[in-house]
Amino acid sequence: MTAARNIVVGVSGGVAAFKACHLIRNFTEGGDSVRVVPTANALNFVGAATFEALSGNPVDTDVFSRVDEVQHVRVGQEADGIVIAPATADVIARIAAGRADDLLTATLLVATCPVVVAPAMHTEMWTNPATQDNVAALRRRGITVMEPAHGRLTGPDSGAGRLPEPEAIAAFSRTVFAGFAPAVDWRGKKVVVSAGGTEEALDPVRFLGNRSSGRQGFALAEVAAQRGAAVTLVAGRTDALPTPSGAQIRRVESTRDMDAAMREESRDADVVIMAAAVADFRPASEAGSKMKKGSDDAALQKIELVENPDILAGLVRARENGELRASTVIVGFAAETGDANATPLEHAEKKFARKGCDVMMANEVGRGKVFGQADNAGWILRRDAEPREIARGSKQVIAAQILQEVDGELARRTHNGGPVGE
Repeated sequence: MTAARNIVVGVSGGVAAFKACHLIRNFTEGGDSVRVVPTANALNFVGAATFEALSGNPVDTDVFSRVDEVQHVRVGQEADGIVIAPATADVIARIAAGRADDLLTATLLVATCPVVVAPAMHTEMWTNPATQDNVAALRRRGITVMEPAHGRLTGPDSGAGRLPEPEAIAAFSRTVFAGFAPAVDWRGKKVVVSAGGTEEALDPVRFLGNRSSGRQGFALAEVAAQRGAAVTLVAGRTDALPTPSGAQIRRVESTRDMDAAMREESRDADVVIMAAAVADFRPASEAGSKMKKGSDDAALQKIELVENPDILAGLVRARENGELRASTVIVGFAAETGDANATPLEHAEKKFARKGCDVMMANEVGRGKVFGQADNAGWILRRDAEPREIARGSKQVIAAQILQEVDGELARRTHNGGPVGE
């Protein structure tokens, strides 16, 4: 259980300010103490009373409020983490310039804790060279600036610049606060991630599936996108999760559908991650109509199964055959339970040897473990290295550590197989 933190949520004057309310609730329900510091313009969108009710703390905007408490210094000094959401082009520019003309910018000049900035603005404002220079300056100074989401903006416009969903901002911020702030160093790389469970149809209304929520795959896609990669997420059956910022999502149902999609999307990928919990078997045939209970239909009494394609092993073979780049790093997952013959880790090590991928995340699954949970734990396996135990943490923290291991494989395969991106 992560210790409660003192978190400052900065809110600037954009129409997406209403999403800050959901972000505040996410932190407070997680046990954190939240102090909301809006700009004066932010209060044109959401009133101070709303922020005070949600956070349980007073709200001020200027450095002359509560002067006796020296709060323009104290708020920043006491913060364990700061999140600015939404961050408009104006507030990003003022932070980059080192301004301290309101409580929010003064707080940032004092703070020594991790800071996450979640931009929200029109596409033209986001891509403007002035904004990009300001963002680069913040990143050089150690401030984590999230990549904005793509989608509907104010009015009829759509594009890059949409504020990521509050759940995604909260999860990413906790990852940064835990010491895993990702550098924006994967620009120009393509990453393909599979997520969720597959559905193998029995009849038009029933299917065989599993308890996978897709959360780990979505977390991997989010962290890869925040590192600047172009991400394609091939998703089966998942919980209702926000699409990772900037990622393209491709929905599939069956294992065979996912196999075809992964092969197609991975042809020019630098990193391929098979995080989906695919079905090993499928019904030999699908009934054309709903099978009725109490009928003489033998299919209800006995379901014949046939083996599904092994997507991970197939991707490794495709790389060997030249269908994928020689430099592509392939990551697999092993969701295991122990038995009389071996521990979950021992089963995973055997699977790693069979599959031939470069990195494998292994974990112990079962009721109440991993599937559908916010946290994960396990071991990372690599060639010619001892298993690295990964302590329990949020799935985004686990994702950040997996991608750190991928960095080493990218460097190795680049050296041995030609530059990544050729």
